Amino acid sequence: MSEILVLVDHAEGPEGVSVKKPTYEMLTLAARLGEPSAVFIGPKDQGSEVAAAVKKYGAGTVYVVDDEDLKGYLVAPKAEALQQVMEKSGQNGGPGAVLITSSAEGKEIAGRLAIKTESGLITDAVDVEAASGGGDSPATTQSVFAGNYTVKAKVTKGTPIITVKPNSTAPVESDGAGTVEEVSVTVSDAAKGAKIYKAEPRQATGRPELTEAAIIVSGGRGTGGKFEPVEDLADALGAAVGASRAAVDSGWKPHSYQIGQTGKTVSPQLYIAAGISGAIQHRAGMQTSKTIVAVNKDQEAPIFELVDFGVVGDLHTVLPALTEEVKQRKQ
Repeated sequence: MSEILVLVDHAEGPEGVSVKKPTYEMLTLAARLGEPSAVFIGPKDQGSEVAAAVKKYGAGTVYVVDDEDLKGYLVAPKAEALQQVMEKSGQNGGPGAVLITSSAEGKEIAGRLAIKTESGLITDAVDVEAASGGGDSPATTQSVFAGNYTVKAKVTKGTPIITVKPNSTAPVESDGAGTVEEVSVTVSDAAKGAKIYKAEPRQATGRPELTEAAIIVSGGRGTGGKFEPVEDLADALGAAVGASRAAVDSGWKPHSYQIGQTGKTVSPQLYIAAGISGAIQHRAGMQTSKTIVAVNKDQEAPIFELVDFGVVGDLHTVLPALTEEVKQRKQ
């Protein structure tokens, strides 16, 4: 079986490195295709800690790339580092595919990597399966054209480079060896052409990251700017808070909350749309959610064409009642 590389999506903080859930999801998908291996680009002294986390989800080898010389630059150095890890894997026949989280940074790394390796690229996959018959490029599923079509696609040249949307599958634990291999990389001067001169930590909300959350509660024009019912329900469910373009354009929430074609694309297990009419640009950002619930006073709202469950009513009445019920059931 060929080796499948998974780029570890992680966060660094005062307490060290924490591996994000999409990494475990991609390792689960990688196990369908071959032998999962993880690639960690970060502090070298955190390599063993990361290996301990990812081996629980099947990672046989954990390639550790010290990012000391990569810090302070944009993503080009990471793409070069990942290319050199692929070359190391190539000593054993080369990876069967490379899986990367479908974030803004992840997609840029994937694009640069595809060019460097002259390989095909597939972005925003919601599923990855082994090709029928074996020995062929993995088959991916994508939601395209604003969510109106679901397509199957596969790479026809080079090593398949695939970015996978968070929440595409449920992580499945599977014991792996977690053998750590340190990889020394050389980054070209060209890759260091764009340097970060200032960075400020984003203010923590205590809620999950929007693109990774398993549950999202979003508010739209129907909130009238009063997002308290949306936020209270989200907190009761342990969910992230999102917003429609109308709510963002009205100044009720910053652009970082926006879900849609001109905002973020999400695919949670549960999506609750409160006071959102369901314009096509919003649907494009959340249509692949596993279960969709809408609350809207207008029974003719387009959002009801898409939902699994719909409630015709005022969100300022429905959401507080739902929040109270959730709290009681959690007691």
